[in-house]
Amino acid sequence: MRIVSLLPAATDIVAELGLIAQLAGRSHECDWPPEAVAGVPVVTGADFAPDDLSSREISDAVGGATHSGSSLYTLDTDALAELRPDVVLTQDLCDVCAVSYAKVTRTVRLLDADTRVLSLEPRTLDDVLDCLVTVGDLLGVRERAEQRRAELRERLDRVRRLTAGRARPRVVAIEWLDPLWPAGHWVPEQITCAGGEPLLATPGEHTKPMTWDAVRAARPDVVLVLPCGFPPERTLREQELLTGLPGWAELPAVRTGSVWVLDGPAYFNRPGPRVVRGAEVLAHVLHGVRAGDAVTAAEARPLQGAPAADGPNGSDGPDRPNRPGRPNGPETG
Repeated sequence: MRIVSLLPAATDIVAELGLIAQLAGRSHECDWPPEAVAGVPVVTGADFAPDDLSSREISDAVGGATHSGSSLYTLDTDALAELRPDVVLTQDLCDVCAVSYAKVTRTVRLLDADTRVLSLEPRTLDDVLDCLVTVGDLLGVRERAEQRRAELRERLDRVRRLTAGRARPRVVAIEWLDPLWPAGHWVPEQITCAGGEPLLATPGEHTKPMTWDAVRAARPDVVLVLPCGFPPERTLREQELLTGLPGWAELPAVRTGSVWVLDGPAYFNRPGPRVVRGAEVLAHVLHGVRAGDAVTAAEARPLQGAPAADGPNGSDGPDRPNRPGRPNGPETG
């Protein structure tokens, strides 16, 4: 079967199902697993270069708060036709995440081929895991997909068990820096699963920009910084968008050094199977609990540009600072 994925999360699912060798084409943002997708033809592009723009400029380019930026993404119709896909995986959840579903379906109708288009629209953790079975069924590996879903659910249950009974820090997750935007959809559930109390967004919610005053009023114990599409290094380039805000140093999270830069694209922004790893990362961040592989600095690191108001950034490890007042117990294997 020849698969074209126009959505990074869908490519993650294809890899999770062991079908990456059948990936005939991908979007320009499909980057995992890197060694497997590097040689796969790219059939989409963007009419702007995000690396050259600030967060505010990117937001303006894709339509600001209206999330209407899908016209900025291009689909190479000729390249898609040459690939002769049996299945095209896309989405209709967020217009700034990928080529729009409407554009994809119009293009496929023009192809002289019997191509199936599957749109993935998960909003919650259960939805994300159910997408594995939806895709697996279409690709002829439903039993394998159901097994993988069960294994991922067990990992989430393990995170819940390891963090049960602990004090639940109040958490604000920031999905965009300028304008400030809270992380919604499945991220509040990831926080709850890892033993935190999510603020400013509810499970499944398609959020809107928030004011800085709303963040200050929430007085979070922990701030998670995971901008959509930004790896940690890019986030750190714009950290002053947060650290320069009035009253930043007064936030409880800042005073205890509990501001974390996370790998949003890998574990939080994309509705693929790696959101389970995101919950494991949060168990480490919120409680110092190890669930699964040890968390690396590439996955989560304290915001070094915002030292605690009561002293320098101390650390009991390369990526897990020991802060007074935080339930930072020993890691559990």
